[in-house]
Amino acid sequence: MTLPSFFRLKGDTVVWSIFFALCFISLVEVFSATSMLVYRSGSFWAPFIRQGVFLAIGTVICIGTHFVQCRRLTFISALWPIIVGLLLLTILMGDETNGASRWLFGFQPSEFAKGILVATIALILSRCREGNGVSRMALRYVLAFTLPVVALIGKENVSTAVLISGVVYLMMFVAGIPRGQMIKLTLICAVLGGLGLLGAKALPTDSEAPFYQSAPGSFLKHRGPTIHNRVFGKSLVITPNPDSLVVSDKNMQVVHARIAVANNNHGLGLMPGNSVERDYLPQAYSDFIYAIIAEETGIWGASIVLLLYLILLYRCGIIANRCGQDFPAFFVMGLGVLLTGQALLNMIVAVGLGPVTGQTLPLISRGGTSTLITCAYIGMIQSVAWSGLPKKKDNPAAADDQPQGEEKPSAD
Repeated sequence: MTLPSFFRLKGDTVVWSIFFALCFISLVEVFSATSMLVYRSGSFWAPFIRQGVFLAIGTVICIGTHFVQCRRLTFISALWPIIVGLLLLTILMGDETNGASRWLFGFQPSEFAKGILVATIALILSRCREGNGVSRMALRYVLAFTLPVVALIGKENVSTAVLISGVVYLMMFVAGIPRGQMIKLTLICAVLGGLGLLGAKALPTDSEAPFYQSAPGSFLKHRGPTIHNRVFGKSLVITPNPDSLVVSDKNMQVVHARIAVANNNHGLGLMPGNSVERDYLPQAYSDFIYAIIAEETGIWGASIVLLLYLILLYRCGIIANRCGQDFPAFFVMGLGVLLTGQALLNMIVAVGLGPVTGQTLPLISRGGTSTLITCAYIGMIQSVAWSGLPKKKDNPAAADDQPQGEEKPSAD
């Protein structure tokens, strides 16, 4: 007995496999890494049940979203003014966490902003398409819609702003923005990035310094010392001297993350549930869950997780290449770069190759808003996978979709 077509999963089989594999890994590793939450709450199953509920709801969202035809996904770009307003409200009246206002009414608007901006840029690039590239006006439109979002997010979350900027840059590069414009944009970004590093280096490390009491530095009072310590602090030394290393509140996350990665039983792992550093590592179940994965599953488990994200990006590239229209192609590629880029940032931090960014591991880290939104992104990728293909006459492979039992018209 076959299921009705409505209940059959469509799209890319490999992407579905990656999605369910990441969900399974999330349940196992979040259950293992939340020992501190279990100790505080006194409930052994509460963290596991919470993550399971969010993943179950996310799976429903993913499946429901994937049934939407990709041409209808253009409506997401219409939400751009709304998300800009929500980001502004977050700065003005959002809940502060670690000195940064990122939450508004229990959710993070920045998580929504990522996909909305990707959809908006994909629509702009598709509408400005000319031959094998896009018109020169496309860059102006892209910057006009990107800069407000990046500026509002960057005030409270620099790493997310950098991630979104990188995704938009790669989308423009793939779309074929004129070479001269891309070179100029690259040089401007390099100069601004260099000035930003110099400015971060000049920031005082003491939040009570006179600079932060004055008007120019008052808005940096909470984030300034954090930015300086993360980018230029001693915790960035990849192999710290054990004789002079002092564990403090500032470097506790980085130090225990590296201990977790090193404590992997000669690369074989301690096996899930046997982590030692989960009891000492803050945010072991979110920002640094990859360090726990490396400790419990060794180099093989950590490599498999990395490979899953890289395969996801590869499959998004294949789906984009098969699309018969520009918008779904740009959109699915942007989502693939977004998810994979965020995962790589998380892994780089966990193994000590970069400053702490606060980026979670998509679908694996314990989360609420981020988990649900990521599931929706996977559903959108699958929507493009089955509904963004060329018509049958342009796509011989689509002949396989012909209903069973119906004969093709004869040549007569």
